[in-house]
Amino acid sequence: MFLRLAILIIALALTFGIYKLYLESSSVKSQNSLLTTKVSEGNKSKESLEKELQEAKTNYEQLQVKYEETQQNFATTAAQVNELVSKIKTQNEKLTVVSLTPVPAPVNNSPPDSGYRRQTVQTDVGNFTVDVVTANLDSTKVLIDTASDDNCSNNCPTKSLSEYVSRTGAYAGVNGTYFCPAEYPSCAGKTGSFDLLVMNKNKKYFNSDNNVYSTNPTVSCYGNTCRFMERASDWGRSTDVDGVISNFPLLLLNGEVKFAGNGDAKMQSKGNRSYLAGDGGSRAYIGVVYNVSVAESAKVMKALSFKHALNLDSGGSTALWFSGYKSGPGRTIPNAVLFVRK
Repeated sequence: MFLRLAILIIALALTFGIYKLYLESSSVKSQNSLLTTKVSEGNKSKESLEKELQEAKTNYEQLQVKYEETQQNFATTAAQVNELVSKIKTQNEKLTVVSLTPVPAPVNNSPPDSGYRRQTVQTDVGNFTVDVVTANLDSTKVLIDTASDDNCSNNCPTKSLSEYVSRTGAYAGVNGTYFCPAEYPSCAGKTGSFDLLVMNKNKKYFNSDNNVYSTNPTVSCYGNTCRFMERASDWGRSTDVDGVISNFPLLLLNGEVKFAGNGDAKMQSKGNRSYLAGDGGSRAYIGVVYNVSVAESAKVMKALSFKHALNLDSGGSTALWFSGYKSGPGRTIPNAVLFVRK
C-alpha cells in the first residue's frame, strides 16, 4: 500500500514537472515569437527609415541643383537688367539733351541789362543757345536755400526748384551744387547729400569742417557784389554775407578762362550746364548753356563778357526759373541759388 502511494506521488510529481516544463517551453516560444516579430518590425522600420532618408537625400540633391540653377539664372538676369538700365540711362541722357535743347534764338553776345533772355552766343568753337537771367545787386540779393536745416549724410531732404522759389519769394533761381541723387547706385548710403561748402539763407554753414583746406572754387555774395574765389580755403566763415556756395570747376576769373578740360568723361560730354556769373561789379547772372561740354561753357561765359563764372550741377539736375521754368524742372535738389528782391 505504502509502495503504491509512493509510486503515485512520484508519478504525480513527474507529471507536474513535465507540465511545468511544457508551460516554460511555451512561454519561451511565445517570447521568441514576440522577439522575432519585434526584430522583424524593427528591420522593417529600419528599412523604411533608410528608404525615407534616401528619398530625402535625393530631394535635397534635386533642390540643390535647382537652387544653383536659380542662382545662375538670377545672376544672368541681374546682369541683363543692369545692362538694360545702363542702356536706358544712356538713351534718357540723349533724349534729355534733345528735349532740353531749345530752338536757336537770335544771335547776341551781350547779356540782358535786366530780366531774362534766351539768345545764341557765338564762340570760336561754335554757336550755343544760352538762357541768361540778369540781377542788379543794388536791388537784389543772392541767397542759397537748402532743403535741410543742418548737415546731412544720408536720406537727405530735397526740393524742386519751384519750391525754393516759392518759399523764399525769389523771382529767379537755378539749381545749386553737385550732390548724390537717390537713383544713382553709387550714392547708396548717402542719398541727397552734398559735401561742398554752402551758407544758406539762415546763415547756417554746411560741410564747414571738411572744407577748411578745400581747393574747390567758392562764391560769396553780399551788399551789391559777388566775390569769386579759386579755393574755399580762401574764405572764412563770415555770416555778414547773404550767401556762400562752392562748386567746380571755376569757368572764368577776372575775364580769363580757367577751365579748358581735364579728361573727365562727364565734363567732356555734351549736356546742359547751369552757371552763376558776375561782371565784377553790381550785376550777377544765372542761367543755362545748352548742349555743351564744360570747357565749351567756359568759352560761352567769355564770349558773353562775364568777368567771373562758376559751373553748377548739370544733367538731370539742370533747372532755371524765371516766371516759370525756362529749363527743367529736373530732379529734386538739396540746394538752389536764388535772386530775391531786397
